[in-house]
Amino acid sequence: MRRAPTILHLDMDAFFAAAEQAAKPSLRGKPVVVGGIGPRGVVSTASYEARVFGVRSAMPTAQARRRCPNAAYLTPRFTLYRQVSDQVMELLHELSPLVEPLSLDEAFVDLEAGGVEPDTAAVRAVGERLRRDIARKTGLTGSVGLAGAKMLAKIASEQAKPDGLVVIEPGTERELLGPMTVRTLPGVGPATAETLRRAGIHTVAETAEAGEAELVRLLGRAHGAGLYAMALGRDERPVVAERDAKSISVEDTFEVDLTDRTRVRAEVTRLADRCVQRLRAAGRSGRTVVIKVRNYDFSTLTRSETLRGPTDDPGVVREAAARLLDLVDTTGGVRLLGVGVTGLADFTQEDLFAQLATEKAAEEEAERERRAADEAARMAADEPERPRRWLPGLDVVHDEHGAGWVQGSGVGRVTVRFEQPWSGPGRVRTFPVDDPALRPGEPLPLVGGGPEGDRKDTGAPPGPGTPDPAPPGPGTPDPAPSVPGTPDPAPPVLGSPDPDLSGTGTPAPGLPGAGTSAPAPQSSAPATLPNSVSAGAASEPGTGSGAGMSRR
Repeated sequence: MRRAPTILHLDMDAFFAAAEQAAKPSLRGKPVVVGGIGPRGVVSTASYEARVFGVRSAMPTAQARRRCPNAAYLTPRFTLYRQVSDQVMELLHELSPLVEPLSLDEAFVDLEAGGVEPDTAAVRAVGERLRRDIARKTGLTGSVGLAGAKMLAKIASEQAKPDGLVVIEPGTERELLGPMTVRTLPGVGPATAETLRRAGIHTVAETAEAGEAELVRLLGRAHGAGLYAMALGRDERPVVAERDAKSISVEDTFEVDLTDRTRVRAEVTRLADRCVQRLRAAGRSGRTVVIKVRNYDFSTLTRSETLRGPTDDPGVVREAAARLLDLVDTTGGVRLLGVGVTGLADFTQEDLFAQLATEKAAEEEAERERRAADEAARMAADEPERPRRWLPGLDVVHDEHGAGWVQGSGVGRVTVRFEQPWSGPGRVRTFPVDDPALRPGEPLPLVGGGPEGDRKDTGAPPGPGTPDPAPPGPGTPDPAPSVPGTPDPAPPVLGSPDPDLSGTGTPAPGLPGAGTSAPAPQSSAPATLPNSVSAGAASEPGTGSGAGMSRR
């Protein structure tokens, strides 16, 4: 434990959803849910407006739609999120050379290694400046926790949400942690919490009072001893700039259970190739191949095989995954498949036979691809082009109207709202899905754009004296103008399941946030916490926390 709160934890607030609201003026202040939009989709991040209705990360999207039917359900745009994350990480590296990223929106920083004075006032000033810099550079907000240990800094950032800063003074840890639930401690999941509950342990204070011997008896030596130290506020883990990956894996969830054994095998082969691509991109090799199979009844099986040496050969991984699949019964239907590699190394075990087999397989694959391309070309010449599928939330550009985003699609039509981060809520237009003037676009910057930018390419709003964009074609009603104090016109499609997925055949009406009251603005007053916490400019706690890359 350090004698000064020089470990900083940054957690961006509802990162994915906040980025979408910043990019789409019509969604600001309204419920937004980012994640899978299909029948088996899962919520990645929900805005604070959606959390009022009980929507949470990792919740099935179907359940989220029932709780908040008027929210905007959007497909993730990881290109944008990575761009913003890079900007945030750049600001963190300006503070210290020791930055430990945990996900796109979360990281630890060792301020002491950056030369910051080990004083509460000094580190608080650094944290406040960081929050201002993030807002200026990205247009988003982040919550900052400062403490003498990583665990405590993370707890402090949770207390600071949203858009706040909390400092935990060294020496006051036990007073702060005592009344918190045991799930607050790192490494305590549902199973461990249930074991402790049966033993009458519910809070961190009760965990510390139980003693190390009792926790070791309940949880085992390593877990029990570590949990006891955490309950006392002890966390000696350093901030590590490079986190060494222990495994690399990929997995897919299917909208319809796979029952065809040939299809299951083909999917495992495809996943094995994707896994090897990630393995090679990381410059690593692996010794153990693992497959994951989730059946129709949600039962999950894993099987693994350890090879003679580390490899990054796709043929070897495919063959091992196929052998493992032969050990699993998939006749009932497969909901999810995954392939991974563990036992990572920085070198590859040379295998001449595998190399020859790989070269032969590559030649055969190239020949198959050539034949498939020829067949596709013949089919394309005989059949009309199939309509494109436009997913809600994705960027598009129209030759006449400029840049916008997809609100929804169905029955051969796609609805687009044309607006940019620096404009007001934009107009809505509907086009055929195969309109040659409409094409996929790239994310626009959240800050730094505007009417002075390249209007021809971005579709930015015109400046004073510039004629209004061309009106819609004949038969297309112009949206009613906005009147101060009235809600934005209801855009079609959003607010109910995507027609392409629900199978209703007609676009369903809805408005993000329509008919719902937006939550009261968060207080900007300092957080009121126990005497053990020094809070500066923290918002009212307890409104929920942001999520990590696979949860916020």
